[in-house]
Amino acid sequence: MKPTRFETAIALIDKKNEEDPNTYSVSDIEYSKELLYSQRMTRTLLKFEPNASKAVQIAARAHHICRWKIARKEYPMDRVGYLKWRETLKKMHADITGDILVKVGFDDQFVKRVQKIILKKLIKKNEESQILEDTICLVFLDYYFEEFAAKHTDEKVIDILQKTWVKMSDKGHEAALKISYSEKSLALVKQAIS
Repeated sequence: MKPTRFETAIALIDKKNEEDPNTYSVSDIEYSKELLYSQRMTRTLLKFEPNASKAVQIAARAHHICRWKIARKEYPMDRVGYLKWRETLKKMHADITGDILVKVGFDDQFVKRVQKIILKKLIKKNEESQILEDTICLVFLDYYFEEFAAKHTDEKVIDILQKTWVKMSDKGHEAALKISYSEKSLALVKQAIS
């Protein structure tokens, strides 16, 4: 049986992310960092929003596609540089994903819809962009927060948590509070949202 356009698009996104020279080790297994991240995005999305549209599923899988190609150090190491880097990345992710979707035969309207989600346009007003944002935040909290918290001061961690919380929906908040945190991390989360 021939794979669907959706399955082919996901496979092509994974193929690109597999090229990531950066690795992430889990239980002594080395993974391509962005491939692992994108798989975690899919797993978290489908747990959070089991009926997520194909457009959201593709956007979640691809929202970091080829991220390693534009290094953070290519931009000034300040807030403005950081935001410019993030915007440039989002545009690249949307462009690469758009090319893949066109290649596998999705129509222009669908391609633009996926790109709009990846660009996170109108987060609080566009339900699909909001679902992606919630998923991104949940993946961070579930898989990367403990490691992040260990490297930074409590003040910085609380600041990041507060910024993360603001981006999320009420449903996202509920899901975030169900994650099993270490005692210290849970205390920081509670402090950040109180």
